Amino acid sequence: MLLSEELTLRLYSTVETFVKDTDKVVIAFSGGVDSSILAKICKDLGKQVYLVTIGFPGSHDLLFSKTISRLLGLSSTHIAYEIVQDDLNAIIRKVISTLGCNNLSHIENCVAFYLISKIINNNKLGNSFLTANGFDELFCGYDRYRSYYMRGKNFLLSYMKEKLVNEAHMMKEISMVIAELDIKSIQPFLTELFIRFASDISLEYKIKGPEDMLRKHILREVALKIGVPMESAYHPKKA
Repeated sequence: MLLSEELTLRLYSTVETFVKDTDKVVIAFSGGVDSSILAKICKDLGKQVYLVTIGFPGSHDLLFSKTISRLLGLSSTHIAYEIVQDDLNAIIRKVISTLGCNNLSHIENCVAFYLISKIINNNKLGNSFLTANGFDELFCGYDRYRSYYMRGKNFLLSYMKEKLVNEAHMMKEISMVIAELDIKSIQPFLTELFIRFASDISLEYKIKGPEDMLRKHILREVALKIGVPMESAYHPKKA
């Protein structure tokens, strides 16, 4: 079996484990390759898929996500929420107070997921949502992988483990922040089983060298094969 075929089967079986008992799923959606793979898999599994995107009015994030949701045939159930600055300031204060930390990346993510959770509540979409967290860590999505490439395989793998530990910690913080809204975030690709499988995929299928501006090659290949629009599958990572 080709590696891309094995990865495809693993992606579908991993997601199905979390959605098999529900007809409706909500996905935190950016329109990038990661969340688009998750959305396409859920659609293929016969679920009613709702997408939630947040961004500032007129931002590239909102415009791009609308384009991709339309190409996926999910625009009718896509909620693209425009952030209101005053509301954002209040949420930032709440998150900082709850976390008691000053890690900017963690605060940003907690704020984003708190907003998504409020949108889910306001639209009565249930009590949970899925995210594609884990792909950037496991498939060398971050630019730092490129800058570390020349330090060798062992260094990259060590950095991957470090990023996975950080991601797990951040997801716990997010769960703590959104708990007051009775919403749960679910990360299928951060399960121990999937992490073991993805970690064993050779780095050559993920990153080609220090000048590789795209990365996540095997994941992008799978995205195209399952029907993710090319505009998303080969969209460079944007923080």
